This record gives sequence, C-alpha cells and structure tokens, in this order.
Amino acid sequence: MTKAGLVRYSRQLAWRLRLLLVPGVAAILFACVSESDRPNYAEHDIDTLQSLMQSGDLSARELTQFYIDRIAAIDQSGPMINSIIELNPEAIEIAVALDAERQLTGPRSRMHGIPVVLKANIDTADQMETTAGSLALSGHRPTVDAFLVSQLRDSGAIILAKANLSEWANFRSGGSSSGWSSIGGQTKNPYGVLRNPCGSSSGSAASVAASLTSVAVGTETNGSIVCPSSVNGIVGIKPSLGWISRSGVIPIAHSQDTAGPMGRTVKDAAILFTVMAGPDPADLPPGNRPDSAPDFAENLSVDALRGARIGVLRTHSGAGKDPRVDLIVANTIKTLVELGAEIIDPIEIDTEGMNAAAGEVLRYEFKADLNKYLETSGAPMASLADIIEFNTANAESVMPFFGQDRMLAAQSKGPLTDSAYIEALASSKRIAQSGIDDALREHRIDALIAPTRGPAWMIDTVSGDRSTGISSSSLAAISGYSSITLPAGYVLGLPIGISFIGAEFDDARIIQFAFALEQAGDLRRPPQFDSEYSD
Repeated sequence: MTKAGLVRYSRQLAWRLRLLLVPGVAAILFACVSESDRPNYAEHDIDTLQSLMQSGDLSARELTQFYIDRIAAIDQSGPMINSIIELNPEAIEIAVALDAERQLTGPRSRMHGIPVVLKANIDTADQMETTAGSLALSGHRPTVDAFLVSQLRDSGAIILAKANLSEWANFRSGGSSSGWSSIGGQTKNPYGVLRNPCGSSSGSAASVAASLTSVAVGTETNGSIVCPSSVNGIVGIKPSLGWISRSGVIPIAHSQDTAGPMGRTVKDAAILFTVMAGPDPADLPPGNRPDSAPDFAENLSVDALRGARIGVLRTHSGAGKDPRVDLIVANTIKTLVELGAEIIDPIEIDTEGMNAAAGEVLRYEFKADLNKYLETSGAPMASLADIIEFNTANAESVMPFFGQDRMLAAQSKGPLTDSAYIEALASSKRIAQSGIDDALREHRIDALIAPTRGPAWMIDTVSGDRSTGISSSSLAAISGYSSITLPAGYVLGLPIGISFIGAEFDDARIIQFAFALEQAGDLRRPPQFDSEYSD
C-alpha cells in the first residue's frame, strides 16, 4: 500500500472508531433505543428548534448529540450515505457553552445553538482539517477561520462537521464521479444510494437531505450548490457574487466562486444566508454591491408572487429533453399563476460562446487563485504544480478512477495579465450578464424560472457523470447573479428542483418568490429510508 493509501485507510478507520466512541455510543444506542423513546428532530426547521430551546424542551447539546448519533446510524452505517468526512470533536463542548449563554443573556441570533455542516474546502481554525477532499492536503489545519465561519461562530451556530465533496470542487478532471474524493470516497444520494448526489457540494446537500444536520454550507463556481440541492430535494441559494466573503475558501475562480446556504426550507436557507453575509475588507466585492446585506429571512410572504412577472427560460435549460421534467415545469407554472404571477413564456437567451470563454477563465484563475491560497494558508503543498506531482506519485490512491486533466490544463496557463484571459473574462461576463439583464428589461420581468437539473444519474466511477443534460446553472454562475433552487416535483421518487434566477443583488426578492411557491406546493418529501431510523 502506498503512503497516500495508508493515510486514507488510517483516516477512515479512525473516523469510524470515533463515531463509535462519541458520547452515547451512537451507532449502537441509536439502533437499540425504541422509536417511542427516541426524540426525533429530523425534519424540524430552525424556528421550531429555537422555540423548543427557548421553552427548555430542547438544548443545543441534545440537538447536537441527536445529529451525531444520526450520522453514526445513517451516514456511516445503515444506508451509508457517506456525506460526512469529519466530526468536530469540540461540537458538544461548544453546544454546552451556548446553552449556558442562552440561560444568562439569551440567544445571539436565530442561529444560536443550531448545528451547521461545512463543505471541506472551507477553512476552520480548530481540530478539523480543510482538504478539499484531497489526500494532497491531508493534515492541513488552517490557523484562521474563513470569514464566513467567523460570522457563523459569532451568530452562535455550532460547526458540527466537514462534508465530503467532489475533490477540488470538481476541478481535477472532466471524467469525475461527482461526490467522490480521495479522502472521503463516494457520497451517495439519500433518495437512492446507487444514484449520484451531484457536486461539488454533494456532502453538504446529502447531509441536509438526510437530516444529519439542520443546515449546511456549500460553495459554487458553476452549479455546485444548486445541482446537489436539486437532486437531493433541498433548497440551495447561489448568492450574488460579493454577498459572502471568499476569504478562507479553497478556490477555483474568484470571478465566479461563492459560498451559499443549503437547507430543507427556504426560510432556513435564508436565515443561514443572513448570518453568513457581511463585508470583509480582505475580500474585495464587486463595486456595485450594496453597503449592507438585508435580512433575507424577513418579509417572507405567501403573497410575494402576486403581480410578479415571471419568465420561463426555454433555452439554456435543457427544455424538451425529459417530458417528465417538462411536466413538473408545467405544474410549477400553473401554481405560479394561481399565486397571482403573470407568466411570460418562452424566454430565449443566446449564450453562444459563453461556456467556452468561462472555461478558459476558470483554467487561468484556478492556477492563480489556488497558488495564492496555498502560499498563504500554511497548506502542506506550495503550488498547483506540487499537487499535480503528488497526485502522479500517488496515483493508485488519489486517481484510481479518473485523472487530473483539468489541473494539467490549468497549470499550462500563464498569468492573469495574459490577453487570452482578459478577453475570455470580458466575453463570458458580457454574454451572461447582458443575457439576463436584457431579458429582464425587454420583457419587463422580475425573475426567470427553469428546471435546475434532471433526475439524479447512476454513480459511475468507470465513465464518470452521465446526467440528462438538463441544467440551468451557468447563466447565474457566470454572470455572478442570484439564483435559488427548491423542490418542485419527483421523477420516480427522485427530486427535481426549480430555479428562480434574478438580477444582480436581487437575492432577497427571488427568495421571497421561492418562499411563496414553497408554501403553496409543500413538495419536500424526506428520503424513504428515514422511516427505518426515526419515528
């Protein structure tokens, strides 16, 4: 066995042993306690949890232990979702301190005592590692929290665990299986463990879907929040670029990267979004960002769609590729009309050349941004070149299924002063931003809708991802504009999400639209395996 293989085996063994040794001997007791005696908070939203904690019927310690036990029973045994890489060994201690603080001075915010799972490419200055799922960064413990993590801690949230992801946020190879990393292995979809969870925020989405946490944080460059949220049947918000700091997040590309909230309800995701957002002097935002972020969970109303003009995006969304998805879109349109919206259909946007230009941007920025992160974070690797060399030397453990073609392509690029990069960045932004802006203006519409993704495909480490081709993420991702996905229906039990796409920094309005649609449809169905492990 290679050194990298031994490291991976040792980590996985230690992880499983630790789950068995956590307070309560979780994996055993969770299965043995009768359903009538076992408290079940699996589908509770944040407001309900806060009410229980305020009344004294629940503590943050009890809630944290509930999720730890559930991770042991469902994530690492039972259905074996495999969404969590590492538990925070200080989570219970933090929860106890927050319970005491609540008694003395009251809650800091609506996130006080609420457990949160972080994607494993987000820095935490604690006992957990930040690896982007790669054995090349095994042992990397940053000394400073990512800015968004400091925001979460200040709000009273509990950092519960790190989630698995598509290694390097899916920027190692075009032939990858989403949700696979050399540290974490393959994450599975709670709605069918032979199905792919999509990536790269696969573990974050699956952990929320399986109620292994209250909410989670993912990151997106192009689809990595909204796709896993869609196929795992949850809500995911891809914020406008600039609302959430990029400091302390292992990057792909600064011109598209953003972290974002994931939850089982629109309001939960909006509550998390509110505490994550905030100005960071170390992360220069776009020049037209508002001075302060709103409370995204306020002003949520079932009447938000009354009088709104909603455009149905028929290009750049895979429309017509799956009649079952088309039917879900048609049913969504019917609900929107019933809620008082005016529908403009179709909306067609010409995106020719956008994806090719954006791909060139990502290759340039990945090299530059990752090198900068590695140089300043105390990581065990100093450059992209070092990572490529490590992967090659440890190919048996690091690259058993797919290679590193994207990394090699990025390494071949020059500096960000190259004209090829400058022209590609300008072109990709122009096409995406003008496409959305022109559609909103010309048709006098408030937002676009489109199916987020098709049904989850089968996990295939031989041939890589084989999705249906239905995807609407690129416009919002490349433009840097706002989008949110929420459950809209099911194809043979597999979730299908619908996305609202809005203007730059119009996040609050599309969240309001999504809330109104959610309340009318109430379409979330917990994964079917859940009945075996809860009341």
